[in-house]
Amino acid sequence: MGKADFLSPKAISNRIKSKGLQKLRWYCQMCQKQCRDENGFKCHCMSESHQRQLLLASEDPNKFMDYFSDEFRSDFLELLSRRFGTKRVHNNIVYNEYISDREHVHMNSTQWETLTDFTKWLGREGYAKVDETPKGWYIQYIDRDPETIRRQEEQARKKKQELDDEERSARFIEEQVRRGRDGKEAEETPVYTELKRESEEEKVAFNLGACSAVAGPSKPSSALGASALKAASSSVKRKDTSSDSRGEKKKKSALEEIIEMEEKKKKKQSVRTDYWLQPNIVVKVVTKKLGEKYHKKKAVVTEVRDKYGAVVKMIDSGDKLKLDQNHLETVIPAPGKQVLILNGPYRDMEAVLEGIDEKQFSATLTVDSGQHKGKRVDVAYEDFSKLA
Repeated sequence: MGKADFLSPKAISNRIKSKGLQKLRWYCQMCQKQCRDENGFKCHCMSESHQRQLLLASEDPNKFMDYFSDEFRSDFLELLSRRFGTKRVHNNIVYNEYISDREHVHMNSTQWETLTDFTKWLGREGYAKVDETPKGWYIQYIDRDPETIRRQEEQARKKKQELDDEERSARFIEEQVRRGRDGKEAEETPVYTELKRESEEEKVAFNLGACSAVAGPSKPSSALGASALKAASSSVKRKDTSSDSRGEKKKKSALEEIIEMEEKKKKKQSVRTDYWLQPNIVVKVVTKKLGEKYHKKKAVVTEVRDKYGAVVKMIDSGDKLKLDQNHLETVIPAPGKQVLILNGPYRDMEAVLEGIDEKQFSATLTVDSGQHKGKRVDVAYEDFSKLA
């Protein structure tokens, strides 16, 4: 009898029945064939192809088991990394999603008897972090991709740089507060001088607030009050003039210096932009999507499009590519070479590289153009690049 037509009711019925998952007991992992019923599975086991596959497997059974084990491990880890990333998740949730694919490798054909054994093996081999709880086993994928590690190191470096800036600001504030406190204590310290008078007839007056005593011959009370009031007014005038002179010579307070420093910092941040591409600079391709041919290779920016995109010409091959700035990074030349500042208050200015500070992730540049020519500035790695 001939095979049913593609659009016949029987063919459509067969296709509907074959969709979705079937029973595991009617699946032959050796031949990777799924049967729909017991009769079909029995016919398959009696077939010549199945018998021939059994003979091949009997010659080296470990080879087939290792093959299926590697397939199961790679597919399971790929699903775990793609679907859940580095989140902590129950192993049964991942397994249920894995077996929802009808083409998956069954665990009964691998070296692991149960999902728990497989989970423990992942932990021992270092593929994932595993821990047992009253609700079952949980797994957390360990991402060892070089690009991911580089990105994490970059984030840690930026975070450390921000913490260093905060520590420097805190130390500066503490120093200003200490200086202000020392200056205040020096001002409040009284200065004791010897009591002298130029002539014998000059009177010595003591201003003690409500009480006052005058040395010399006794006079009426009205004269005593007038002399005390006169002495008090003269002492107040001398105090005002001395305080004014000290105020003029006094330096800025700690609070004023802190406010001035914050304003300068905000001003520097206001001139920064989130785009940095400029023509005629040398950059490095960091994306792996273009293959090993272009990865970590240097290129020259020939044209900037929409601020965030650029047309680059590879230095080695001469190929032209259109890339986003996220797929590129700046190039630091040898000391003494010309660079272009790409961000910050000295943007678009050419400079000469003087030295590199690896601890601060910055470099010392001497501006070679513009109104700041000859000025030495410290610029972060990502804010300048080599000129072509």
